[in-house]
Amino acid sequence: MPKNKTHSGTKKRFKLTGTGKVKHASAMNVHKFQEKTSSRKRRVAMDNILSKPDSKKVKKLLGK
Repeated sequence: MPKNKTHSGTKKRFKLTGTGKVKHASAMNVHKFQEKTSSRKRRVAMDNILSKPDSKKVKKLLGK
């Protein structure tokens, strides 16, 4: 049987926590910060945990 390859794009966008949850960065955190409120900028700067159904797919792409 051939081995499964890790998906390169997924590798760059997601990280696994110690408990096995999938962590990802929020969108809207790259540019145009002068248009965003301070509270929105703070909220967007935090990493989020992916939902269970989505994390199952991402873990498969990561080879876990």
